[in-house]
Amino acid sequence: MNVAVVGAGAVGCYYGFLLAQAGHAVTLIGRPALVEAVGAAGLVLERAAGTASVPVRATEAGDGVSGADLVLVCVKSGDTEAAGAMIAGHLDPAATILSLQNGVDNAERLAAVLDRPVVPVAVYVATAMAGPGHVRHNGRGDLILGASETSDRIAAAFTAAGIPTTVSARAVDALWAKLITNCAYNALSALTQRPYGRLLQGEGVVAAITDVVRECVAVAEADGVSVPPDILDTVLDLGVTMSGQRSSTAQDLARGRASEIDHLNGFVVRKGAALGIPTPANRLLHTLVKLAEHKD
Repeated sequence: MNVAVVGAGAVGCYYGFLLAQAGHAVTLIGRPALVEAVGAAGLVLERAAGTASVPVRATEAGDGVSGADLVLVCVKSGDTEAAGAMIAGHLDPAATILSLQNGVDNAERLAAVLDRPVVPVAVYVATAMAGPGHVRHNGRGDLILGASETSDRIAAAFTAAGIPTTVSARAVDALWAKLITNCAYNALSALTQRPYGRLLQGEGVVAAITDVVRECVAVAEADGVSVPPDILDTVLDLGVTMSGQRSSTAQDLARGRASEIDHLNGFVVRKGAALGIPTPANRLLHTLVKLAEHKD
């Protein structure tokens, strides 16, 4: 396949590396520093088994999606519409568009910009950029792909490339489950700059996470979403299985960048308000992260 990755950050670079390593033609669309680094040394992946690089094409321009059979959109949630506008005029009519983004409404928002279907994907991977064109893998890497005419074929290609992928007609439920996990950890990890394992050791943290999860579940169920009954156990278990991971929101704050908090806890607050469900724990975390983003 010809694959384009729009928003080649930690998530996009990780999956781009594996697909390129498996023999697919990969084009990364990202920042100038990424383009320069990849042009000089290839795309580098660091993981427990060692460090390796693969040659890929990289560009800053939206026409990097031209000729792509598959387009992975991995931009931050706040950049969804801008990314859609950048690539809209260059997409092949037969290309499949996947949204590998945090939050639950990005595929819908992107589809509105592109005026074509976009397949939602729930992503379960712990990655971070160790430098331009150099991604570090910290854990997992599996995907749940929404149903479409091409989803089974794509899932087979991804699995063959070392990306465990399943197809589900209820991908929105998986996205909500991931959103709840992100709401539980991202803000707290960002505000304390602690990885999940150390975070859970803090006084009152488990109780605070429990409050956040219960609010999220109430909003999700009121919105017609099916949430696993053991979601709280799953959330808390993550702090053990991915104990060394700092959230993407923590990484954003550490770099002085705007985070996706408006599309995580902020989304739950807005949706809760629309459904008449109070969300004080989520509101407080959203407010604190927004304050931390705008330090004077």
